[in-house]
Amino acid sequence: MAVVYASIEDLRLFGKALTAQEREQAESLLAAASAKLRLIAKKYGKDLNELILDEDYALAVKDIVVNCVMRALEAYSNDNVAASQTSQTALGYSVSMTYLNAGQSLYYLRNELKDLGVLRQKFGAMEVYTDETTD
Repeated sequence: MAVVYASIEDLRLFGKALTAQEREQAESLLAAASAKLRLIAKKYGKDLNELILDEDYALAVKDIVVNCVMRALEAYSNDNVAASQTSQTALGYSVSMTYLNAGQSLYYLRNELKDLGVLRQKFGAMEVYTDETTD
């Protein structure tokens, strides 16, 4: 079984009180979020299991996995729909909402991945004016 970078207790410590249904969802989401982060890191040539040997890095990974799972749990809850933008009109009655996590799936923000050093800014140059006669 692969390493799970955070636990249910970590969700509670970060301020999320879980119901029984949310506890079941969180257990599977934590495993999925850890696997997804490991795959993203592998895609960019990083071995996350090796990097978490550093305690500070492991704490940062735990924080990011917890944030990812908390976003997904908020999207699953029926009473609290997370919308990033809402507009309403009165007489013609129109409501428009842009959901923060419409697909209710796990996702990592680019800033979180950059903080872990998984995504790095790439740079390079291409010579456009070459002198073909110098060979």
